[in-house]
Amino acid sequence: MMPIYLDHASTTPVHPEVATAMQEAMLNFTANPSSTHSFGRAAKQKLESVRRACAASIGANHKQIVFTSGGTEADNLAIFGAAAAQEKKGRHLITTAIEHHAVLRSFAALEAEGWEVTYIRPDSNGFVSAHQVLAAVRPDTVLVSMMLANNETGMMQPIPDIAQGLLNHEALLHTDAVQAYTLLPIDVEALGVDLMSVSAHKINGPGGVGFLYVKEPMNIQPRMFGGYQERKHRAGTENMPGLCGLQKAVELATKEDKLSKLAVLKEGFLEALKAEGIHFEINGDLANSLPSISNLYFPGVRSDQLLMNLDLEGVAASSGSACTAGTFEPSHVLMAMYPENPERASQSIRFSFGHMMMQEEIQRAAQITARIIRTRF
Repeated sequence: MMPIYLDHASTTPVHPEVATAMQEAMLNFTANPSSTHSFGRAAKQKLESVRRACAASIGANHKQIVFTSGGTEADNLAIFGAAAAQEKKGRHLITTAIEHHAVLRSFAALEAEGWEVTYIRPDSNGFVSAHQVLAAVRPDTVLVSMMLANNETGMMQPIPDIAQGLLNHEALLHTDAVQAYTLLPIDVEALGVDLMSVSAHKINGPGGVGFLYVKEPMNIQPRMFGGYQERKHRAGTENMPGLCGLQKAVELATKEDKLSKLAVLKEGFLEALKAEGIHFEINGDLANSLPSISNLYFPGVRSDQLLMNLDLEGVAASSGSACTAGTFEPSHVLMAMYPENPERASQSIRFSFGHMMMQEEIQRAAQITARIIRTRF
């Protein structure tokens, strides 16, 4: 029986057309894009084609796109780069308790250097209101960082409202859009953000490739030093095969109606579990979450044991972010959402769906999950 992959929030399978585009790039763009000879110019021309495609997908100018090695580097460049650029204006930063570790650990590192960080906690649905964030803003606040949609619960956050509230303040606004990119319509002007992180491997592209939207060049200072690539924002020879894969992934993702397909898959999975008579609760607000993620609490069922049994049955899921899931530590996101019920974080599973999946896979995964819970717990 074919295995079922329900961990798309962690990483998505590379689309065959993306793999083809990367292979062609390895054969056709062998020169360094910074070289001035004809081979280098050809690579540079392709590089700028990728940049324009990424910019168009978020309503940006191509000069505002900085290529990175993925979402983590994009987050780090945004946070450390903005802190360094804005330090003379103040040393207070704001983020939330439910961010990806690429953000949280960046802020922890800045705290160790003497910066003051305010961490905003979510409500029991995993939502952080704009009022909470704006109430924490001070005259010496220089950066607010908040994800567009949470990677564990799928909960969408009020970035435009925060941007509106910061119009008369000098603080920069960064959003980690890694989970939301191409699932939500994104226009950086409408969002009102100064910095935004994106990663290719969440949209059926390759791992190790991403980009940072930078509204104004003076918003950040570089964190990597060497050559003058990426308009001096990020040194290092660009990953041409990976970037060509990113361009193809963006092209495919933006021309497909993924939202409606994912919504049907998610609803089908939840309905199938209900039909099996399994008791569960949804972590988050179903109406305000991405259609690609279902984070479910199964009372009395340890997530590490359920995940192991699912894996033995050929079903891949997770208990939270893939960056920490291997440790089986309780989710920091769920701990922040349900501080009065800590066992909930160790009894919850994240199922995440891909638009190339079939409804039959969803039904079978729900049946397997139900059978395991009934017979082994």
